[in-house]
Parts: sequence; structure tokens; C-alpha cells
Amino acid sequence: MATKGDQTILVTGANSFIAGHIVAQALAKGYKVSGTVRSEEAASKVRKAFDKHQSQLRISIVADIKKPELYESAFASASAPVTAVIHTASPFTFAIKDNETDLLKPAIEGSTAILKAVKQYGGSVRHVVSTSSFAGVADLTQGLRPGYTYTDKDWAPFTYEFAKDADIVLAYGASKALAEKAMWEFVEKEQVAFTLTTINPPWVFGPHQGGPPPLANLNVSTGMLWRLVDSPEVPPPDFLSCADVRDVAAAHIAAIEKADAAGKRFLIGSKFTYQDAVDIARETIVSLRDRLPKGTPGAGKELETYTLDKTQVEGLLGRALTPVATTITDTLTQLLEAK
Repeated sequence: MATKGDQTILVTGANSFIAGHIVAQALAKGYKVSGTVRSEEAASKVRKAFDKHQSQLRISIVADIKKPELYESAFASASAPVTAVIHTASPFTFAIKDNETDLLKPAIEGSTAILKAVKQYGGSVRHVVSTSSFAGVADLTQGLRPGYTYTDKDWAPFTYEFAKDADIVLAYGASKALAEKAMWEFVEKEQVAFTLTTINPPWVFGPHQGGPPPLANLNVSTGMLWRLVDSPEVPPPDFLSCADVRDVAAAHIAAIEKADAAGKRFLIGSKFTYQDAVDIARETIVSLRDRLPKGTPGAGKELETYTLDKTQVEGLLGRALTPVATTITDTLTQLLEAK
């Protein structure tokens, strides 16, 4: 049986928040990693971040993740057979002017492109794990939905036609659901030699791999938390759950290593409101106490909302998820060190 050192995990979007932790955990376990990024600048940053693992890490440029042929070098340059792919990359744009052109088509095409690439170039690949989203699970038109528990059987109920003219929040949820469904359909119809697993997190918080990021260039979820600092008020609830990035990364790798994860969707997250975040941080981080809005302490805990079924992902991880208090504290503590 091949050892971890004889196997390569291909990680797309290797410079992203979640992927940084996936790469770190994979390298720590002894795997070789073939990462893809969109530019040489991003590649240099990843190489520098993991300079102690140069013998285990290869980085390739995939400037357009919608083009399967651009992944060829990522497979060919690996120093050991690529036995698994973790797909975290997703198309991005600075502004959504047209839902179909800027959001729906890129999401679907980007998700199926990696599967086409695996089929064509990844003859030794046995598992593909894709980062999906709770946005593709939840029916965001239902609001707080108290008493309801979302499971892996739920899908955002939005069609392509609806999403073309929907508001950006619903269109985003539709894009995630439709992209993930396209992946499942591809695997079924193409009769591929590899399995598919998806990980569906909500807001993802936690410390950044390798140290604090520049405050002027925070990813969306981290920025949401940091904007609480020096804010005059606590924002109303929106996405009512969050996950720790370290748990999310661990779930991706566990999905590769555990055969019974094949063919499954894993929801990962715990109840979260911004009131919870300020309550936690005001208690655990003394230096932030006077820089955070007070809001209505305890109101977040009292708010009745939907929940996520965590039993499946905790079974995958073999442990409970990281407490939200730990996640919030670790995130903001690191950001206080940023510049």
C-alpha cells in the first residue's frame, strides 16, 4: 500500500484562505502537494509560505479555471502520482454586472472543468473533494427558520432561470447549488474512476495560515468579523452559522482518507450571530473590549434559528467541531497583530 509520501494531493486555489490550511495539514501529514494558483505572484507567495517543504510542494499556474487543459501541468509536474484532488478554487470577479455571465456560468464551468481535467490527465486519481457552500444548501428565502435542521439532503431551491434575474444573495446560493449539482451529474454520467465528496461550510472564520494577513486585503469572511471592531452597532444576523477554517481543512483531508466519505455531502458549521461574536470577544480579548459595540448581550444565544446537522461531519473528523468561542477569539487575536 502506498505511503503518504508516495502520493500527491492536487489542491486548486492553493493561495486561498481555506486552501492554505489544507496545504499545511497535507504537508504535515507527509503528503506531497501540487497546488494551482492563477498568477506567478500568487505562486511566489505560496512557495514562500511553505519554504520548509520545498521537496513536497509544486505550484502550477492555472490562469483560467474554466479551461481543463490548463491543469495538465499540475498533474505532470507532480513528483509522485496524484491520487486525490481537492478543489477549492472558484471563479471570481470584482463586480457582478450580469448574474448569468459573471456568476452562474463561471461557477458551473469552473466546477466541471476540474472533473474533465481529472478524467483526462489524472489517471491515478481516486478521490475528488470539492469545497462547496452552505449557500448551496439553504433556502435563504426562509429566513431564521426556527426549529429546522438542514442536512445533506437539502439544496437551495433556485433554478438557473430564476437566478439569472435574482438579487445577488439568492443568485450566489443558486450558483453554488447548480455548480455542485453539475459535478454530481458529471461523475454519474461519465462513469469516472474516481469518487466525489463535497464539503459545505457557511461563513468560515479562523486564523490565517502563516500569520496575519494585511488588513487592507482580507478575504470576505475575515473582513466581516474585523468590521465589528470600532463599529457603532452590531449588524443584524445574516448567514446564521460559521465553521472554523481548521476544521474545514481537516474535513477535506479526512474525506480523502476515509473510504466511506465517497459520494457524500458534508455540512459543517455551528450557530453564529454577530452578537455572539462581540459577546465572545468582549469577554476573551481585553484589548478589544472598548472597541466593540455592546449590542444586546446574550441576544444571539436566545435567538431561535435553523441549525445544521453536524453528526455526519463530526463522524468524519472523529471529534466535535471547534467551539465558536475559540474560532472567534483566535481570528480576532491574530488580526490585532496585522498591519
